[in-house]
Amino acid sequence: MGDEGLVDAQDGQLQLVPVHQLQAQRTQARCEYRTDGDDPQFELRASSAAALPAPGWYLLTMRFGLDEGAIVAPCLYPDYGGGYSEALRIALAEPSAKGRSDTVVLIGSPLRGLRFDPTESTARFSLDRFRLRRISRPRAVWEMLRGIQRATRALLWEDAIAAGIAFARDAVRGQLMAGGKTLLQRYRRSLRQGANSYQHWMARFERREDRPREPAAPPPQAPLISIVLPVRDPPLAWLRRCIDSVIGQSYPYWQLCIADDVSHSGAVKRALREYAARDSRIQVHFRENHGHICEASNSAIELACGDYLGFLDHDDELGEEALAEMARAIQEHPEAQLLYSDEDKIDESGRRTEPNFKPAWNPDLLRSQNYICHFTVIRTELVRALGGLRPGYEGAQDHDLLLRCAERLQEHQIVHIPRVLYHWRISSHSTAQSGGNKSYALEAGRRAIEDHLGRTGVLARVEITPHGYYRTVRELRNRPLVSLIVPTRDRANLLRTCLDSVLVRTAYRPFEVLVMDNGSSEPEALAYLDELRRHEQVRVIARPGPFNFSAIINDGVRNAAGSVLCLLNNDTEVIAPDWLDEMVSHAIRKEVGAVGGMLYYPGDTIQHAGVILGVGGVAGHAHGHLRRGSNGYLGRAGVAHNMAAVTGACLAIRREVFEEVGGMDESLAVAFNDVDLCLRVSARGYRNVWTPFAELYHHESASRGAENTVEKRERFRIEAQTMLHRWGETLLNDPAYNPNLSLDSVHFELAFPPRSLASRVAVGKCWTQSR
Repeated sequence: MGDEGLVDAQDGQLQLVPVHQLQAQRTQARCEYRTDGDDPQFELRASSAAALPAPGWYLLTMRFGLDEGAIVAPCLYPDYGGGYSEALRIALAEPSAKGRSDTVVLIGSPLRGLRFDPTESTARFSLDRFRLRRISRPRAVWEMLRGIQRATRALLWEDAIAAGIAFARDAVRGQLMAGGKTLLQRYRRSLRQGANSYQHWMARFERREDRPREPAAPPPQAPLISIVLPVRDPPLAWLRRCIDSVIGQSYPYWQLCIADDVSHSGAVKRALREYAARDSRIQVHFRENHGHICEASNSAIELACGDYLGFLDHDDELGEEALAEMARAIQEHPEAQLLYSDEDKIDESGRRTEPNFKPAWNPDLLRSQNYICHFTVIRTELVRALGGLRPGYEGAQDHDLLLRCAERLQEHQIVHIPRVLYHWRISSHSTAQSGGNKSYALEAGRRAIEDHLGRTGVLARVEITPHGYYRTVRELRNRPLVSLIVPTRDRANLLRTCLDSVLVRTAYRPFEVLVMDNGSSEPEALAYLDELRRHEQVRVIARPGPFNFSAIINDGVRNAAGSVLCLLNNDTEVIAPDWLDEMVSHAIRKEVGAVGGMLYYPGDTIQHAGVILGVGGVAGHAHGHLRRGSNGYLGRAGVAHNMAAVTGACLAIRREVFEEVGGMDESLAVAFNDVDLCLRVSARGYRNVWTPFAELYHHESASRGAENTVEKRERFRIEAQTMLHRWGETLLNDPAYNPNLSLDSVHFELAFPPRSLASRVAVGKCWTQSR
């Protein structure tokens, strides 16, 4: 294992032989390959003077030359005597921008065969190096740590250091073999989850369809879409790519309305005149006075003849199918007034990264960040009725426009298309690179939200969060009585921690606490319950019998005096004094149903940040185990927004809403009763809200124990089946999630494959999909 040798296909010790879906063409300089499908294969064959690699650690170095397509998900398949199998597949690092790939490979047993699959995508490429070199075990450990760092792009080696510490800990304990196995698993996982995974996803799941390219008389239902493009001295190459992306649309019924905002560059002005002369669908207005982006956009809107306006920045690009997808969604939803798509970022070389897979219409998220952003298409008459973009809100002019549009629209008039149709340019001057590059935009966005709240009659102030988003702090003039319902059994230490934190730290008044005693018998618990009976804000209510969370809560509600109910586990601990102010400020909103807060494990990692439907079969907690203060997926761990469900460990709801839906379902004694409640609340037309600004610790299920008996596991299985039978497809179509994101993870990872590409609208609060 410690001897280092060399197995190099190019030196003749191994030969790469195309065996499936590969056409080879040799030139004087190199051998070029073209794939004939999405499963091309080489077989590695030993020459007469060599053998297949012996068991041990190897470093495989490859260098690709790519002419067309993409190299995605390269892999090796070893044959140890049972043939090639997916179970033995060895994932390889996808090549860097320069075409290089380095991967640590473990050959576990004597080989009978070895297969190399270079890509899962159509491609034309050369393989300029394929070097499989034997390395020592210490070298393998070092290379795997380097590989984890490269794959995760952790600038401070954070993940690699953590992996190294774990390996060293196992080694010190004498568990070297187990430590090596764990490190190899982490390494392979980092290869799957590395920065190039989006390249893999695009190559596999972005399909381009052949559509008519020549302009013709539009069919009766084909909308004309006018693209609004304000221009002010962009780099000429990016401007051309921007305009070319419109000209290259598969959908021909468009108009490009360009307003040049007094560019200094003569080259930019000449290019605009050139494009206008080339295509009659392009109109250009040269402004005489510099008016910034709002006035320039309004000048472009004045040129528009289309039924709808699409908004494009002068250095960004539209996807080839952008207008076709918008037109299709408009035909599917004739009442649509505002449509938006997913987006990603594009660098100076044209490489696409950082996809933004958005939820369907999410009004509380829009008040926290401009999650809609690009690509947005809006009814022309609506934009004109609103007076276009408002000068004075530069940097957040689109956010301001969206908020004003939303005030006039019904939910079924807002459509989300879960496809990446827009590519946002990354540059040192763009907010795509960093929102901090335009701090004035943050302030403009804050004012836009405050204006929106004022127009809609909400008394509130808006704050900028540390991550550059927004928090709405709603004024509580009328403070209703809140009934905190706390189920408990024994474990006096947990209950004391919970109630001490509630009674001492909670700033909100008035509130009462109902301790629902589910048959405590421990002397310490009984003594503490007697002590609580003497507290003026606390009532202890005996609720004996088998543990049934739903029944206990329903009984608590019958005994409660408050008009707002707050379900609270006895293993929680209040952190911030304003936690209940925050939850009540949302719960009393007439359109809101259930409200959930941020729960942390005692080690300051996230336990609950809202519920994602479908994860793990029924539902799972978003952003689990991220560190406290983490931004989460595109900022969503740090802002209030609408979620399909929140946990019953800390849930506020108006009594009238709770009673309207019939309370909690007592057939769901332990699991998923909170999710079921939230879904029934949503089905009655209310929105559920999760907020990170109500913070508590949660020792999850500490008083009830783990699901570790046959009886408990069977009960959990039955309750899960009840949810699947009751809610069915709803669990696979969470409106606060995106069908391009995985149901195998709570960390917003890509779905392989996507579940749906259908456009999504809200009818009332019941979500539907088209196609």
